Amino acid sequence: MKAIIFGSPGSGKGTQAVILSEYLKLKKISLGDILREEVKKESDLGKEVKSFVEKGILVSDELVSRVIEENIKIDNFLLDGYPRNLKQAQHLEKTLEKNDKKLDFLIYLDIDEKAVEDRLSQRRVCKLCGANFHLENMPSKEEGVCDICDGELIQRKDDTPEVIKKRWEIFSNESKSILEFYTGKLKIIKVNANEDKDSIFSDIKEQLQ
Repeated sequence: MKAIIFGSPGSGKGTQAVILSEYLKLKKISLGDILREEVKKESDLGKEVKSFVEKGILVSDELVSRVIEENIKIDNFLLDGYPRNLKQAQHLEKTLEKNDKKLDFLIYLDIDEKAVEDRLSQRRVCKLCGANFHLENMPSKEEGVCDICDGELIQRKDDTPEVIKKRWEIFSNESKSILEFYTGKLKIIKVNANEDKDSIFSDIKEQLQ
């Protein structure tokens, strides 16, 4: 089984990708995780990525497509964070065809802009292990300290109001063409991502069945 989880920043893709990959026994391929790891290692790729991320600008299509191509040479996976625009979707389809593979479904987490602003502006991330927390919905036991590794919780540079707005605008402009591209090609599962994570997962499971 090969699938995509698709939605705007703050729609809960990362959370649902973890739950779904375990539930469906799929390898989770998160573009964001891969790129952040490269930034952490301060590799050449990481340095290139960092300049994009801090400005809220998407990393170049050529670069991310190359990264993804190296990670989808398996039979069962869930793609999180890719494709983000029509060009990437077209490249992904060509890559899969070249390897005699085909996507089975796309899960679309539909959310409104206000919910995205609320979620991202209050998100905090562990500086050491990368675990996610939320000041209201999922706070750490001790303020500013990670429950998992006791690392410092920080606000990502792309979670500031100005960058959140820019990321939302980019997604809004690109999402329509991606959904149109996949309509008729594979099953699209659309869920209301304004709900809590358990409700979203239940909705996805119900539609998968």
